[in-house]
Amino acid sequence: MAKKIIGRKEKISLPKLGLKLVWAKIDTGAFTSSLHVENIREEIEEGEKVLRFEVLMAGHKDFTGKTLSFRSYRQKQVKNSFGQTETRFLIVTKIRIAGETFPAEFTLSDRSSMKNSILLGRKILQGRFLVDVNGANLSKVYRKKK
Repeated sequence: MAKKIIGRKEKISLPKLGLKLVWAKIDTGAFTSSLHVENIREEIEEGEKVLRFEVLMAGHKDFTGKTLSFRSYRQKQVKNSFGQTETRFLIVTKIRIAGETFPAEFTLSDRSSMKNSILLGRKILQGRFLVDVNGANLSKVYRKKK
């Protein structure tokens, strides 16, 4: 399969999270992808751990305020943008980018001090995409084909 060209920022969809065509920063320096969440908590429901959170910030134009629940999740050690190791929750959800839909891992973190609420790392990009750092929203040409 030929690799598709995407830009430094792209509009993506995370259908199971209720997000359609939201901006994500492409970061080839990061291995793992990250998603800003708020009010993250583990709760026990019917004897089983459930992870609950709201995606994006209250001021974000795509913020729904809806609490999402995941029964399948884990914790992972990652290095943050400052080089410090921290433990984050990790979920797997479907991503749609450049006309392709596939499962992707996202760590959940507080990105409120960052410019971009969603960051896509190399693990999602490898084998699928080439990044043109001069462009943004280059994947729109692939969305129109479907």
